[in-house]
Amino acid sequence: MPLFVVRTSQLLWVRLAALVFSCVAFSVAVHGADLHHTGMTDWCIFCWAFSFAGTLLVLLVEQFSLQARVPVSWSNFPITMACYAALLCLSASVIFPLWSFKEQRSYGEQRDYRIASTVFSCLAAVAYMGEVSLSKARPGEVAGYMATAPGLLKVCQTFVACVIFILVSDPITYDRHPALQWCMAVYCICFILSMAVVVLCVGECTGCLPIPFSKFLSAYGLLAVIMYLTATIIWPVFHFDKKYRTRGLPQDRLITVAALTALNFLLYLADLAYSARLVFVTV
Repeated sequence: MPLFVVRTSQLLWVRLAALVFSCVAFSVAVHGADLHHTGMTDWCIFCWAFSFAGTLLVLLVEQFSLQARVPVSWSNFPITMACYAALLCLSASVIFPLWSFKEQRSYGEQRDYRIASTVFSCLAAVAYMGEVSLSKARPGEVAGYMATAPGLLKVCQTFVACVIFILVSDPITYDRHPALQWCMAVYCICFILSMAVVVLCVGECTGCLPIPFSKFLSAYGLLAVIMYLTATIIWPVFHFDKKYRTRGLPQDRLITVAALTALNFLLYLADLAYSARLVFVTV
């Protein structure tokens, strides 16, 4: 008698594809790409390895039917993991070729290995996007909060904030005026609150709040929209206006931060709109 039965489904095959692609991406990069250990290349390796480890954990838990024994909400954890993995692999697919081919010399087999890592990173990102598409809640379907549009938006908000933190920290570009320090406070406060929502949902701790979870989401969403609106206006004014700007700062990074700030404002605005009218059931 077999010890367990493999339950095949479209979602299973997509996860297996993501597992293989992410594994090949970091294995090829480590084995033959001859990378210099810099912050960007190490970040790409982390993206692929983290995605591989998370997907392997999800597959093992589901195939051995251990969902009831893990201390997390299984209606929220797999799709949260898949969404983060999709964003991580997507970022690595952009960063890795730009950094490894532009900043580091490559030739012969080294170049082939780097191209292979990039291709499999792209494939992994597509596979994880497919997993998110298959796992997200459909209209009228009972699902965990993280499987709904507001839940997925929370993941995107925290990821964009992390990218902003990286860009403004090296070199530090927010300490030259109190208004820019306010922008940094906006990024930090909203990131902490969004991540707290993700942790509460995945850990099944939403009932620990002193107010109903839906009211907390609406109040926090409104606050975040207002705060990000101020940052969207203040950041470009104090970095690009001739009256306030400081010379010597990398303009490409400042422009990217301004664009990401505007992007997160739109994400929070969409989140507020969804949270105001969404009725969901946590399981």
